[in-house]
Amino acid sequence: MDHITISLISVLTAIVIGFGFGIIVYKMKKARVFIEQFFGILRIIPSLAVLFILIPIIGTGVVPSVIALILLAIPPILINTVQGFISIPKATIEAATGMGMNKMEVFYKIKLPLAFPLFFAGIRTATIEVISSATLASYIGAGGLGDIIFTGLSLLRYDLLLIGGFSVAFLSLFIGFMLDLVYKKFTKYQMV
Repeated sequence: MDHITISLISVLTAIVIGFGFGIIVYKMKKARVFIEQFFGILRIIPSLAVLFILIPIIGTGVVPSVIALILLAIPPILINTVQGFISIPKATIEAATGMGMNKMEVFYKIKLPLAFPLFFAGIRTATIEVISSATLASYIGAGGLGDIIFTGLSLLRYDLLLIGGFSVAFLSLFIGFMLDLVYKKFTKYQMV
């Protein structure tokens, strides 16, 4: 249960931060490329390295694990949010404005639905990464399925390694499947 709780808190927080900053970055046309590249570089920093950097600052336990996982999850959500809004054809926005929609209507009725597929792909990627990386949270005392894996490693018990590994893999696949169902429900308009 710790594994799911840590992952859920991390992903939900990353969605709020990544989506919010994604909209801000989308509007900053001159700095957009630089910021996207910065978050792209953040993606290559291993979450284990972030955990070890946070230990002297925050200590051990759930909080540094959640912070590390949030940092891991923000880049794909932010980058995909920006790309989702960029991919909207200008002609579509001009047509909506020409029909008399104000800025809020254009955002909620045109931009948001059209950017949703890429935004949601970022959420899906971030969620799977967080579930997989949350096993490392056990390394600093946050618990989760990583406890089973690290116990198996220290005792050289392959049964525990298999149970822990398959549990994480099953959880990732199950959540991926559920997210696919959510995606299909919200993008029925794309199905022909």
